[in-house]
Amino acid sequence: MPRYDFRCRSCGATFELNRPMARANDPATCPEGHPDTVKLLSTVAVTGAAASAPAPAGGGGGCCGGGCCG
Repeated sequence: MPRYDFRCRSCGATFELNRPMARANDPATCPEGHPDTVKLLSTVAVTGAAASAPAPAGGGGGCCGGGCCG
């Protein structure tokens, strides 16, 4: 489930909420109970084995990766 970051305009607190994408823009109440919050732009974190695997060796670039185009 995606995690969304919010900031409270009343007290300045930042907090995270896990919610379905369909509810991404629903209003959020800060942990202190203030209703005036704004959703922040978040960076995407990629985790797992594929994210840290080295790139395969070989290939040469160019348009097809075969080295024929320079």
